[in-house]
Formats: sequence, C-alpha cells, structure tokens
Amino acid sequence: MSVLKSFDITGKHAIVTGGAQGLSRGMAEGLLEAGCKVVLMDVQKEKLEAVCAEYRQKGLEAYPVTGNLADRADLNRMFDEALEILDGRLDVLVPAAGIQRRHLPEEFPVEEWDLVQAINLNHVWFMSQRAVKVMLGQPTGGKIITIGSMVSWFGGTTVPAYTAAKGAVTQLTKSLAVDCAGRNININCLCPGYMDTEMNANMTAARKAEITPRIPAGRWGTPDDMKGPVVFLASSASDYLNGAVIPVDGAYLVK
Repeated sequence: MSVLKSFDITGKHAIVTGGAQGLSRGMAEGLLEAGCKVVLMDVQKEKLEAVCAEYRQKGLEAYPVTGNLADRADLNRMFDEALEILDGRLDVLVPAAGIQRRHLPEEFPVEEWDLVQAINLNHVWFMSQRAVKVMLGQPTGGKIITIGSMVSWFGGTTVPAYTAAKGAVTQLTKSLAVDCAGRNININCLCPGYMDTEMNANMTAARKAEITPRIPAGRWGTPDDMKGPVVFLASSASDYLNGAVIPVDGAYLVK
C-alpha cells in the first residue's frame, strides 16, 4: 500500500465539539475537506447552523448539534443525537470545545472556575468515555484527538482555571492511551501555541507585544494550521502513535 493511502480518511465519521468558531472550526473544516462526515457541536445555535449550511453548500457533509457541554445530561443527549446522524459509527472524536476566563488568582470567581473545568476538562472526559465505548465495538477502532495548550507546560498569566484544565487534559490523554493501546484506539493530544482566534481577542496589547517576538515562526497561528495535524492523527498513518502530546506552536515551546 502506498504511504499516501495511509493518510486517506475519506468516508470516516467524526464529532468535533466547539465547531462554530476558532480552532475547533478549523479542525472540523480540515476533516470535512479530507472527506469525513462530521457532526459539529456548539452552544451557539444560529452560528453553528450557519457554519454547517455553508459547508453543505460546498458539498461537504457537516451537521450541527446544539447544546450545553457543561451540562452532563445535555452532553449525553448531544452525543446520542450525533451518533444517530453518523449511523452509529464514530471513527474520530475531537473534543475541542474550550473557554477561557482571565482574573488574578485572588479575584477568580468560583462559578467561572467551575465553568472552565466543566467545559475544558469534564466534557473531554465524558465525551471520550462515550466514544471509547462505541469504538471498542467497531472492528476499525477509532481515534480520539484531545486539545491541550502551551499552558499544559507552563503557567501563563491570569488563567489558573484554564491552565489547570489543560494540564489535566494532557495527563488524561496519556492515561486513556495506556488503557486503549492494543485495543485499536489511538488517543493523542494537540497543543496549539498562540493562535489568532476569538479566544485571545481580549488579551492585552502589552501581552501580545510580549508574545509575538518570541515565536520563532514569526507569526501567530491560525485555524488552518491545525488542519494537517488533525488529519494525520485521524488517519491510519498515526496508528503507532498513542499518548503523544504534540505542540503546534511555530517552535514557541522550544525557544
């Protein structure tokens, strides 16, 4: 078999959470462009439906499922609805939805801490658990691609809840990989660097000025920069990669 064939994911069925915007949308778009049938999930109903309609007009198989991933009952309803759309088959899960709240540690509101953990960590676990159960019943197994961050390694500033959750996601990825390796399921983590998305829109000009010169690639990343890595991890080309934590950061981490 040609090595190029191992990168082919045409016809695979996928779920991407947070798909209405940002990096999640970029990764969903990459999977769609590579020939996947994708359910995009988000809490922003109108925006999500418009995004999926745009993709379907281009002949891509994009389907919206709206709901609150911070609510466990709603999360399960969303997963069930997505699985029905995908005809009961799930090849790729990308639990990428994430939020960020910025406060000094002494000022961080408890309700915002709880919300960040519910979205950035808990939803990743519960979606992954549901996905593993489906994938174990499939002869083809499956791929789960979690999303970490630069703060999976270092502390950042004014983002203690986000940092705690993203550090936990990388360790969760490794734990799941150990238990699923050898059972035809691969679980790896992509860690974006500083990305030009809605999440960083409220960053101060001073902080941006501090970050940009430190990126060896000379620019901030974009959602398009996530397409290649997610397609690779969704494909059989990555079958012997499990539990990896991969920076997608323009070499920021190693400078």
